[in-house]
Amino acid sequence: MESEIVASYETKQNCEIRVFESSDEMATDLAEFISQASEISVKERGYFAIALSGGPLVRHMRKLCDAPYNKTLDWSKWYIFWVEERAVAKNHAESNYKLTKEEFISKVPILHGHVYSINDNATVEEAATDYEFVIRQLVKVQKVGVSVINDCPKFDLILLNIGPDGHVASLFPNHPALELKNDWVTYITDSPEPPPERITFTLPVINSASNIAIVATGEDRANAVSFSISDCQEGPDAKTIPAGMVQPTDGKLVWFLDEAAASSLEAANGAYEHQGY
Repeated sequence: MESEIVASYETKQNCEIRVFESSDEMATDLAEFISQASEISVKERGYFAIALSGGPLVRHMRKLCDAPYNKTLDWSKWYIFWVEERAVAKNHAESNYKLTKEEFISKVPILHGHVYSINDNATVEEAATDYEFVIRQLVKVQKVGVSVINDCPKFDLILLNIGPDGHVASLFPNHPALELKNDWVTYITDSPEPPPERITFTLPVINSASNIAIVATGEDRANAVSFSISDCQEGPDAKTIPAGMVQPTDGKLVWFLDEAAASSLEAANGAYEHQGY
């Protein structure tokens, strides 16, 4: 059954918001969105480079493990990366790699050699350096694209969660990592959420992607979503919220929200612009 979008509207240039009645409908639409991005990238470049966040995001990708996508997508062309990772062992309960492997990678025919996890035998600083080196090598051989604007890697799709504080990846409000311009991958040792040590893509890399999707569910994300999206909103400037700093340089941003996460948007912006689907 086709998913029903409760509301869809444009906010800023190259930014779209999609609101869903249920997480199941969101997962259906997200699967189609990812599928289309994959098909376009494989057709145009011969590869599909996708970078994932951890947490609940992977579970929203579950529809890709089912028909028709598990049979129709060209999984041999997928290259998987992580936008963020905790500095823990791969088999640790808090490992984004472990969650993604259990919930997604193990259920689809992605080639093992195309899965680029973080080195969990190194210090967090060394792991960040190693991961950036790996990405630079893949850019050289064109498995990952490159931005003509700033020479950053140009991932075909980056998928992000947003935290209640508005953080994306492991980029937290007011953290110095938000200011980095030249690094592709960095590390932090003072995450306000455990565990404290993490590696993360920087904003220039995130903003260089061809497609970015931010997924949010639950009322506890509503204020952060509203502040990040709204052009005319009382309170903190969206530019101080990491999710509000996600602004593609030459790509498209799509927000996938359930009604609870979008509830403050409705209050701030008036009625949704409903469209038929």
